[in-house]
Amino acid sequence: MDLTQRFINYTKFDTQSSETSESVPSTAKQLVFAEYLKKELEDEGLEDVEMDEKGYIYATLPGNVKKEVPTIGFISHYDTSPDCSGKDVKARIIRQYDGKDITLSEGIVTSTKKFPELLDHVGEDLIVTDGTTLLGADDKAGIAEIVQAMCFLQQHPEIKHGDIRVAFNPDEEIGMGAHHFDVEKFGCQWAYTIDGSDLGDLEYENFNAASAKVKIKGVSVHPGYAKGKMLNANRLAAEFIGLLPADETPEATEGYQGFYHLLGISSGIEQADLSYIIRDHDKQRFEVRKRFMQKCADTINYRYGEGTCELTLRDQYYNMKEMIDPCMHVIDLVLKAMQDCGVPPRVEPIRGGTDGAQLSFKGLPCPNIFAGGVNFHGPHEFVSIQVMEKAMQVIVRICELTAAYND
Repeated sequence: MDLTQRFINYTKFDTQSSETSESVPSTAKQLVFAEYLKKELEDEGLEDVEMDEKGYIYATLPGNVKKEVPTIGFISHYDTSPDCSGKDVKARIIRQYDGKDITLSEGIVTSTKKFPELLDHVGEDLIVTDGTTLLGADDKAGIAEIVQAMCFLQQHPEIKHGDIRVAFNPDEEIGMGAHHFDVEKFGCQWAYTIDGSDLGDLEYENFNAASAKVKIKGVSVHPGYAKGKMLNANRLAAEFIGLLPADETPEATEGYQGFYHLLGISSGIEQADLSYIIRDHDKQRFEVRKRFMQKCADTINYRYGEGTCELTLRDQYYNMKEMIDPCMHVIDLVLKAMQDCGVPPRVEPIRGGTDGAQLSFKGLPCPNIFAGGVNFHGPHEFVSIQVMEKAMQVIVRICELTAAYND
């Protein structure tokens, strides 16, 4: 099976995770794909293939060198974002993209004006959706590239490498992917998540991240007789939103600028529930943001009575840079692999996070490498076949370079 077909096969599985679920994985349908993937790894000849009860898959490609070399790993997640449907994905290939707007289906167009990233891929073969779902390159492209790289190494025993571990997990999109990852079982000196975006992306700085749940309690009374009695949770929710800075949202920030992001609202007279995420690269500013959101909740309680507004904050992950800095050889190997594969590196901070951030704080240094997808989490997502092939080549070259690491 070639890389393209492998990826397209993966997109046929609906693996959308759920932020509101308490189960692990957060949706049962993720396990359907996990079982398929486990069997595929077995069929492809990998060893020590296992899947635990939470859907975490581990496998090994044994080394073919006699000397002792570091055991390294490659990791991707198989869930897709709750932000957009991943059901009945209809992937199609546009051969030798001509640089024009792409009509996904009637009335749904990916334009170069709105999505100028398209112009970086003129002449390449692009995989797109029909505009009704996301594609799932985040991160099924990463899985396909890892599996294909392992198959390539098996087919080319002249390429020397040590033991290679691979792992695939659920629930990365809801910040829970690394929570149940067994670092000790994985048994690697370091690893790489293949979960970045376009060609050459290499990331070892990411946001510090927290979730914030706001519950506002109101009092419902007939509106004709509500004076002095009603407490409209809808209005208080709007008031809470207005307390946060309007210029510190995802749509108003870039680079190292952090933000507050309102994910969703469920609101009525008696109760309003707001779901936020808080992000900042700088740890001190991150802590300031959390304190400020608590101050906003305190303000609502001061105005309308204690207990009106409840805030629940939960840290999700932290900036991996402080864990990567002491072992920069992990980055140097990627940069050399990219150079050898003709890939110009783009070292930039992630305006988001990956499982690698949490894993780095669990003692497994784990920077993030490009998988090729662009415009994640929406119907205009696409991936270049040529970029996927480059990602696979970089994985293979990292394995080869690691085998010579101590020479």
